[in-house]
Amino acid sequence: MAAEDSPQQVTDAARNWLTLIDTGKYDQSWDEASKLFRERVAKAQWVTEVKAAREPLGAVESRMAPAVHFAASLPGAPDGRYAILQFRSKFERKRDAVETVTMMIDDGTWKLAGYFIK
Repeated sequence: MAAEDSPQQVTDAARNWLTLIDTGKYDQSWDEASKLFRERVAKAQWVTEVKAAREPLGAVESRMAPAVHFAASLPGAPDGRYAILQFRSKFERKRDAVETVTMMIDDGTWKLAGYFIK
């Protein structure tokens, strides 16, 4: 495991990215995602989808420290350095949600590769 593969470092990067979503900075969340993500999801599509998924939930109230799993390959993605984080989150209008954030090393830093909420 490389130094930049510390669970704390990838968790901090994921939390920083999630803050963009939490504060409605959807355009910036796309801008700060990995090149792979930006190649696969058009900015306008991302903004529409994430807004529709998050805004009905209301403000985030808490987000528990995630389980972090590192991987060298993921289905449908090129081999690389990935981390999958699952946050137990509480929102104003959804008390128990799971946010799955997939991060990858892109240009030497952890950047978003995928985001799902259920």
